[in-house]
Amino acid sequence: MDKLREMEMFGEDGRDGVWTVMANVMDPESLHRAFDGCAGVFHTSGFVDPGGMSGYTKHMASLEAQAAERVIEACVRTESVRKCVFTSSLLACVWRQNYSHDRRFPTIIDENCWSDESFCRDNKLWFALGKTAAEKAAWRAARGRDLKLVTICPGLVTGPGFRRRNSTASIAYLKGAHAMLADGLLATANVETVAEAHVRAFEAMSDNTAGGRYICYDHVIQRPEEFAELERQLGLPSRVVAAQGADDRPARFELCKRKLARLMSSRRRCTYDTYYSVAFD
Repeated sequence: MDKLREMEMFGEDGRDGVWTVMANVMDPESLHRAFDGCAGVFHTSGFVDPGGMSGYTKHMASLEAQAAERVIEACVRTESVRKCVFTSSLLACVWRQNYSHDRRFPTIIDENCWSDESFCRDNKLWFALGKTAAEKAAWRAARGRDLKLVTICPGLVTGPGFRRRNSTASIAYLKGAHAMLADGLLATANVETVAEAHVRAFEAMSDNTAGGRYICYDHVIQRPEEFAELERQLGLPSRVVAAQGADDRPARFELCKRKLARLMSSRRRCTYDTYYSVAFD
């Protein structure tokens, strides 16, 4: 609560129409009480290493999947809730067995792609495993229920002050970063872009123009120098030497966010039309 006050997110006693409640994501009854009276839920929470070292463990991956299922169950159980926007990760899309090196064109990675959980386990990519398993658990729990679900899969979230407050999650995300860099899959998303994507998806769910998964990113890191700068901003020791030569060959994969771009542009068109209709009246 002190951290929230420091960030000046909320006024006192709902002065700005926002209230803070406490809930345990592993306790369905606690979640139900927190959700009661809400029309929708943004599930943005995730587990981090309290020691601030590894960032994520195998056990946390299992807990994240359990928490996702319980959040969706609580949404279904709460009569007022009809929509849920679930924060997943681009890592739930990109980790799969490599394709052969002689492909003429890069393989497109979009919202139809899922990370291979076995591959993540074998390579100890626990953060990717947790995000993949959690998102799949959410979809399973929502299937056939009276709840609209959309998932947002952002790249590494960045922005002024954001990395400083969320350094352990950033460290966990970057496990396997050199392989992602070489394959054209290391992408970042500004926190403002991620927030806007969540809001737009929530709004568009009302008329069924939003659904399924959305990949979200602003920039794909392609050069070792860019990666070194990212590590510097995160306060991590630079390992750029290991990535030298990564940009000497074409990437085998290409990220695609076309689906989200269409969703975001539709909102901008609506805003534009509304502005001029008012101006000319």
